[in-house]
Amino acid sequence: MQKANAQLRKDSRAGSSTPNAQRPASDIEPTLRVVFVGHVDHGKSTLIGRILHDTGSLPAGKIEEIKKACAAEAMEFEFAFLLDAFLEEQKQNVTIDTTEIPFRTARRRYAIIDAPGHKEFLKNMITGASRADAAILVISADEGVREQSRRHAYLLNMLGIKNIIVVVNKMDLVDHSEKRFRDIEQEYRKFLNELRLNARTFIPASAKEGENVAQASMKMNWYCGATVLEALDLLEPQKPDVDLPLRFSVQDIYRWDGRRIIAGRVETGMLRAGDHLVFSPANKSSVVAAIERWHASATGPAVAGDSIGITLAEQIFVERGYIASRQDETPIETNRFHADLFWIAREPLRVGHPYDLRLASQQVKCQIVSIEQVMDSSTLETTSDGREQLERNETGKLTIETRAPLVIDNHDRIPNLGRFVIIDDGQICGGGTIFGGVYTDRTIAKSKNIFWTEGKITARARAVRSGHRGAVVWLTGLSGAGKSTIAQSLERDLFLRGMNTYVLDGDNIRHGLNSNLGFSPIDRVENIRRVSEVAKLMADAGTVVVTAFISPYRMDRRRAREIALEGNAEFIEVFVDAPLEVCEARDPKNLYKKARAGEIREFTGIDAPYEAPDDPEIVVRTNEQTVDESVATILEQLLPRLRDYGANE
Repeated sequence: MQKANAQLRKDSRAGSSTPNAQRPASDIEPTLRVVFVGHVDHGKSTLIGRILHDTGSLPAGKIEEIKKACAAEAMEFEFAFLLDAFLEEQKQNVTIDTTEIPFRTARRRYAIIDAPGHKEFLKNMITGASRADAAILVISADEGVREQSRRHAYLLNMLGIKNIIVVVNKMDLVDHSEKRFRDIEQEYRKFLNELRLNARTFIPASAKEGENVAQASMKMNWYCGATVLEALDLLEPQKPDVDLPLRFSVQDIYRWDGRRIIAGRVETGMLRAGDHLVFSPANKSSVVAAIERWHASATGPAVAGDSIGITLAEQIFVERGYIASRQDETPIETNRFHADLFWIAREPLRVGHPYDLRLASQQVKCQIVSIEQVMDSSTLETTSDGREQLERNETGKLTIETRAPLVIDNHDRIPNLGRFVIIDDGQICGGGTIFGGVYTDRTIAKSKNIFWTEGKITARARAVRSGHRGAVVWLTGLSGAGKSTIAQSLERDLFLRGMNTYVLDGDNIRHGLNSNLGFSPIDRVENIRRVSEVAKLMADAGTVVVTAFISPYRMDRRRAREIALEGNAEFIEVFVDAPLEVCEARDPKNLYKKARAGEIREFTGIDAPYEAPDDPEIVVRTNEQTVDESVATILEQLLPRLRDYGANE
């Protein structure tokens, strides 16, 4: 490491006036994107300005121009003014991404992602097009570690940024004291360790004086490590987005010269003409006929970061917000997921309050179902007491539900589709990352001569006439928990309200459609799959389908949900909860008795497992509630969903 630092320092000094003179342009490594964060007034802007100055990255004559302006106003020149001037220069050219500031060293190109505050940090890091490879976290030597210093570290950790350089700036204000530097390093390393983060290096610096930025400091000869630019040059970029599974985010649809062009951005992966794509959430597929580019000179495949248009060999319905992928690497479709969320608004985040959620080109209505855990991002103290709201600068582990199907990825797999923002009244109020989603294999071998036939009567038209949406109400629970009894009572109540409704009962289905299936794990999976497909069709016809099945496996219920969402049907999972001993005491069909006697094998709860739902929409506890009370609990949450048939149209 010391030899590498020494060589880098030698190269840097030799080429300080012409930063790129050491290597030909074709030999410079790919751009490394760095986010700069720090507490207000800790000198982050000054550090960026100094870097732009010392790498010769400013427009010709810009420094002299700013110095003259400062002299005219009797102001002291500050390197932070260089950043302001650079950003102002960018605003004059709409082709430049104003969130990225380029500079170069002898080794590679860099792009600075500036994050002035929490709001801008979330905007740039969660909704921004760029994905940071590294972060420089600035701490002022005179003020030391502050709350924002800790919060920014937490956000970096949440977003999966592991390459972190800590710059202890303004060392000139503490007489370049080694002791002060070591105290700050010790305190902040301890905090980072609690986050399981390991800073690559701590650098004492004075951006104002240029100490340890591009050139080694003679005033801090007790420090023998890398300068800021040397430390950056030693970093390795993250895995390129082009190596990740394909995600093409649809922005808009254009008609041009008789062609239907689907415009969007390749978020990750690579896309070629001839690729077979699946569009989620519709789960419809077609082949890419051609790639249309805004710059005629560009050829070859489109790669991560490219904004392009595509035409399809077979025309299918696609709209803004759809995500294209390959058949064997599809994202997750759901209307319910888990996330870590950081809240920045003054008004607290509240369970049940309606918000807008934005992820890539998707924007849907959502609400927070529950807050499982709350963490203070500056102290890392956690509570798990069933909170109903999240305060400013707190982080929570949440369950979020959307009104329409959402296409997502887990953040640790594909960050671009695993991060989102929450918007309230047009303002970004929080941002988060998704975890725990379950991927399913969508590769289904079926004839290429089978096509889905779209009817001429839309789901909305049916809902307008009947006064409610179609939906799948999925009751799950142990045998004897009361599923069938509740389902029949619920059906009667809905019918008396003038709604189209029908119960799909487990026993009834096995009399006919599934009479060829047994109770082995494989047969149980197929039983639920068939029921799910029937329920989807009935919901598409405008019926409120109430299913009463043990459906013991979480994966099967997730697939049932996905099948319903493929048909744009509302899916509500109801956990009919009753302890095993209560169900066995009821035993209305003597099934438990037979299972205990060995007459029935693989009976759920006895010698076959039941996996209780992780986060059902509704829970009724039949050992505590009567049938009428259970139905009332379901109706209270179900009826608003059924009558909100215009929300997603």
